Amino acid sequence: MAALINRKQSGLDDQTSRKPSGLNSQNSQKLYETYYMRVFSYAMTLAGDRNLAEEITQETFFRAFSRRNEFRGDSSEVTWLCAIAKNYFVDEKRRQKKTEPIPEDMPESGGGLEKKAIDRDTSFRIHVALHGLDEPYREVFELRIFGELSFREIGMIFGKTENWARVTYHRARLKIQERMDQT
Repeated sequence: MAALINRKQSGLDDQTSRKPSGLNSQNSQKLYETYYMRVFSYAMTLAGDRNLAEEITQETFFRAFSRRNEFRGDSSEVTWLCAIAKNYFVDEKRRQKKTEPIPEDMPESGGGLEKKAIDRDTSFRIHVALHGLDEPYREVFELRIFGELSFREIGMIFGKTENWARVTYHRARLKIQERMDQT
C-alpha cells in the first residue's frame, strides 16, 4: 500500500501520469526506477535476446531523458517509453539489414547473363548476338547493362512505363541467350 501511495505522490502512476510531469533529474530517476522492468520486459519480447533488450532499455531511457520536453502527456509515461523502445528496435533491425554481409555461399541472382559479360569471349558472343537483335530490345539491353540505367530511366527515354522496360529487357535477355545457345 505504501508503494502505491509513493507512486501516486511521485506522479508516475499510469492513471495519474497523463500530463507532462516536467522530467527533471529527480523525476527522471523515479521514472527509471518505476518503469525499468516494464520497459526491459517489453524489449525482451521484441528482441528475444537479453543483451539487445538491455541495450534497447538503456537507449530508451537515454532518449526519454534527452527528449523529455517532447512528452505531450497524450498517453501514459510507460506507453511513451515503450513507443521509444519499439522505434529504436525497428531502427536497429533496419540498420542491421543494411550492414549485414552477403554470405559467400549464397547463389548469385540475375541468371548470370550479366556476369558472363565480364568474360571477354562471352562478351564478344553477347555483342554478336546483340548486334542481330531488333529494336527496342537491343537498345534497352544496352542501356541497362552498358549504360547502367534503371528501368524507370529506360522507360522515360522511350516514353513508356518502368514495367515496359523490365519486360523488354527480360525478353532481350531471353533472345540473346537463345542466340548464344545456338552458336
